[in-house]
Amino acid sequence: MTQETTPEKTKSPASSAPMRFSRRLLLVLLLVTAGWFGWVYHEIKFTSEIDNAQPADAIAVFGAAEYAGRPSPVLHARLDKAVALYQRGIAPVIITLGGGSDKDSGNTEGGVGRDYLLANGVPYDKIIAETESFDTEQQVQKLSDIATEKHFQHIVVVSDGTHLFRIELLCRRAGLQVYTSPRAQLGHIDNLDEAQRMIHEMLSYTALRFDLHASWLHRWLHGRAD
Repeated sequence: MTQETTPEKTKSPASSAPMRFSRRLLLVLLLVTAGWFGWVYHEIKFTSEIDNAQPADAIAVFGAAEYAGRPSPVLHARLDKAVALYQRGIAPVIITLGGGSDKDSGNTEGGVGRDYLLANGVPYDKIIAETESFDTEQQVQKLSDIATEKHFQHIVVVSDGTHLFRIELLCRRAGLQVYTSPRAQLGHIDNLDEAQRMIHEMLSYTALRFDLHASWLHRWLHGRAD
């Protein structure tokens, strides 16, 4: 007595072709994505390590957190860098950027920055305090308004090193010619914190570069400190 066997079903060339195409397309997309983020990482890193400060019309300090009228360590370091540049004669004016919220008891990042500069020997008439902006994009727009009003042609921008590549793009789009100048490092930064900062900037720059306005991405990016 013989047992009948059912021949195995084989995929036809026609059915496997779309699958091969999908796999190749996915591979290409992965390679392009990896290449893009590799380039962004390199540019952020390169910009963060180079001080391009040179004679200009003004020095702009991008805002960071303030605590009850005192600059946070990050803002402190940015302001110290601006004072050092001013004392070197890089520019005759320092612009402090950044507003505040209702929970800040009337304090603003720009105002706290101005007070710190005054305490460190910068004359009142050499400081412009902008106190209304709430994120990097708004700070650049306010900086552009000030530059137009004061006829500033060249500005040295001071912020965290990883922040400067995105600032440079925003300033270029706003018609500003800027020279980037990173603040000094604050002690030892653990690998996790450094990775989070870098990922934040890579995603922020990508969203800006490609005009991505997905609501979840916008909330995640702007829910973190600039």
